[in-house]
Parts: sequence; structure tokens; C-alpha cells
Amino acid sequence: MGEQTARKRLLVFGCHEAWVYQLSALDYDLDVVVGLGGRYTKTWDTRIRPVPANARLISLDAARTGGTAYHCIITHNVRDLLDIRYRSEPRILVLHLPVEARIVEEKATVTAEQARRALRRYTGLVGVHVVAVSAFKGRSWGFAEDVVLFGIDPAEYLPHTGQFACGLRISNFIEGRRQFLLWDFHQRAFEGIPMMLVGHNPGMLEASPSENWGHLKRMLSSYRFYVHTADPRLEDGYNMATIEAMAAGLPVLGNCHPTSPVQHGVSGFLSDDPQEVRRFARLLLTDRQLAADMGRRARKLVSDRFSLATFRDAFARSIEMARAKHRQAGLQPIEKIQVGSPSLPEALRPSIVDLAARARTARTRRRVAPQ
Repeated sequence: MGEQTARKRLLVFGCHEAWVYQLSALDYDLDVVVGLGGRYTKTWDTRIRPVPANARLISLDAARTGGTAYHCIITHNVRDLLDIRYRSEPRILVLHLPVEARIVEEKATVTAEQARRALRRYTGLVGVHVVAVSAFKGRSWGFAEDVVLFGIDPAEYLPHTGQFACGLRISNFIEGRRQFLLWDFHQRAFEGIPMMLVGHNPGMLEASPSENWGHLKRMLSSYRFYVHTADPRLEDGYNMATIEAMAAGLPVLGNCHPTSPVQHGVSGFLSDDPQEVRRFARLLLTDRQLAADMGRRARKLVSDRFSLATFRDAFARSIEMARAKHRQAGLQPIEKIQVGSPSLPEALRPSIVDLAARARTARTRRRVAPQ
């Protein structure tokens, strides 16, 4: 018998555990970079998802210097790109936030248009393919060409019982993201309503993270409704936790939002009046059957619009697009690259010329290498 061909491998930066976990559905093995600076955990957070069965955890030093040849590198921000700037493989930048939210989050002084231009020029220089997790986030940055929506398999969740007359919300670092989450609206809407807050939220005594994914699934199966509120300028009308809750059979309550997948009165309730949202919450707490019926319709929507099979096929195409773009990228002469003083949040300035020079040199070597 012939020797079995080794599977191709992706290098993936290991934040956004729930999003990265989706990659386990692809026909690749994964090297996941952990121990990154600025994170609340030094390794993969198993309270959100288990380490994928086809993944191994590695350090940033190993990612920079290891001898593995990767089919593609998956990054989540410009800092990740700079961290692996000396590697020569194709790479993808995944946009998880709109540009306006990134500027607010990092207290940057650049305008949204400056940030868009800088990212467009930067990714063009080094042949990076950009993927957005939603159309709203892609349009925000000016990269609407490749949008890959979350992928969730409702079959992975427990049957919904809604046995606890209580709402549920999952979010990390709420205090630092109050504007994104319309937290003042949330507090007004759910004043006096039993609510469970799940996530890493230092200083919030009423919130605690799940123990693991199994524990999270049990909570999703047991609570009566899910909550997502968001500022339409800074965040989508859903996030991955919202889609996960809908897949588990929970109706969703929130504010009116142009990108919400919730159909008012069908799979949940939406209103910009906090008192009205509170009335809807009380209705679902009282009427368990109504919550179950809405939850079933929410689950079907996830199957139709956010299937894991669709994500797998779409992101596999994104990887091949990244490889094609990497092959075709032509860099400008280094002396013509203008590095302006304002740049992207996360600072494009520090290494853009050096990165472009090295990328250009690597491509030249590949072109003249003997076949």
C-alpha cells in the first residue's frame, strides 16, 4: 500500500476561540498560536470551546521559527500579521469588528477613512486576503468581496427545555464594551427580570464564565430566552453567541437592528423601547410554550442561513483565494512606499516597509528557485 499523504496544515492565531473552533470542520490540521500578549488567558480558553481534535497548540516563537510549511496563515488583526511578517506563506486577515468599533476600542485618533485606506494599501502590498465575518463588517472596512458567515450545527446542541424562567446573555468584558452592547438600554429593559450573565467579566459579581462547552450547552438548553443588544454603528445585530443560542432553540430579545437575523414576533422580539422589551421578556417567562415555538423557528433560521457546511465550503474557497492572491501579488518598489504618520489602530507604521521588502525578496527567491 502507498504511504498515506499527510494532511495540509493551517497556522491560526488563537484568539476568538468560538470562531477558530469552526475551522475544525475543514479538511486541514491546525497549529493554533497561544500565549499572545494582551489576552486575559495565556492559553486556549476551554471554557468557551475545547481544543479542536485536529489542532495542536504552539507558541508564537514556534510559529515564527518552526519548519512547518503552512497551506495558509489565519490572522485576526494587523498585529498578528506583523508577528509573522517573516513567514512567506499565503495569509488571511479575518475582520471581526467594524472599523468604527476598532477605533473606539483602541481610542485611536485616525478617521475611519484613514484606517480603511491604510488597511487597503497594507494588504495590497503584502498580498493578504481579507475575509469579513459579516457583510456589515466587510462594508465598514471596504472589504465586501469575501464574507463568510458563522457556521453552527444545531445537532451539536441539547434538546431545548426552557425549564428555568430566566433570560441568558453571554458576553466578555461588558464594562469595557458598554457602548457596543447598548448596556444602558439592556439594564433598563431587563430591570427586575431574572437574568443570567455568562462570560469573563472581572468586577461584575453577577457574571461568571461557563465551566466548559458542555456546561454552556446545558445552560442554553435550560433558559427561556437569549438577549442581544448592540449599537448599529458599532456591532451587528447578532454575534456568534446569539447564533449559538438560536441553534439551541432560544428565542432572542433585543433592540431593533438592521442586521438582526431575528424576525420580530416569529423567532424573538425586537424593540427600541426598553419598557416594551421588558413586557416581551415577561411574556416569555410566563408562556413557556410560546418561547419553545419561537425557539424552534430560530433554530431553523440557523440551519438555513448559518450552516456549518456552508461555512466549511466558503472558508475553504477563501483559503484558495488567499493562495491565488499570494501568487499574483506584485509589490511596488520599496522606495515608492509612502508610510503616512496616522495609520491603522494597532499601528501599521512600525514594520510596513521592512515587511514589504522581505515579502518582495521572498517572492523574488521563489521566482528564481530551480524547479
